[in-house]
Amino acid sequence: MMSARKIRIIPSGLAVGFLAGLLGAGGGMIAVPALRSLGLSEEKAHATSISVMLPLVLVSGMFYLNAGSFELSRALEFWPGGIAGAVVGAILLTKLKAIWIRRIFACVMLFFAIRLLTR
Repeated sequence: MMSARKIRIIPSGLAVGFLAGLLGAGGGMIAVPALRSLGLSEEKAHATSISVMLPLVLVSGMFYLNAGSFELSRALEFWPGGIAGAVVGAILLTKLKAIWIRRIFACVMLFFAIRLLTR
């Protein structure tokens, strides 16, 4: 018999994968709360979300690339800044208290929700 934990993981994983494929890695918005609900600390939930998203982004990216939906040369232009931002974000994740990580995450989600609704 499946444990209650595994029963929660399956739909969470489906939702994360679906959003990653549909929205281009938007599944992290679901992965972090899902991982928190499974008992991970704020810091570990965010860090684990990144490792969960990596294979999903690679699979989704291959589908988009095969469909001709993006230009790899344009994506490469974002890599230097993205990598630098990832380094700074990862360092801050280990230094900030959980409450600040949660607040920053909520503010970012709220900002983009408002932006999407008003455009």
